[in-house]
Amino acid sequence: MDTKTLIADAKARFNHNSAKAQLKDKYDGKFIVADQGGLWKANLEIITILSSYDEDDIILIDNFDNPVKVNRIELLTKLKITYKSVMETWYTEWKEIESNR
Repeated sequence: MDTKTLIADAKARFNHNSAKAQLKDKYDGKFIVADQGGLWKANLEIITILSSYDEDDIILIDNFDNPVKVNRIELLTKLKITYKSVMETWYTEWKEIESNR
């Protein structure tokens, strides 16, 4: 390979990784949900915790490290809807970036 090809490949990899990082930053904030007096990040960890309990009410620590008593089913439903929606949109954009690679 010549130097120009190596430089072009390096720039393409950098641009691709930069685009992926920007995409992550773009969607990271969309996982935040304010509900029942707390601020929650719709991620697999909290969705799994809420799914594993069977009580109606549960006390959780929110994003600001405050204990909040929540209705488990209501919060679980909102977080699952948010997670699915954001991930589907993020995935669509990510596939577009991957196809331009």
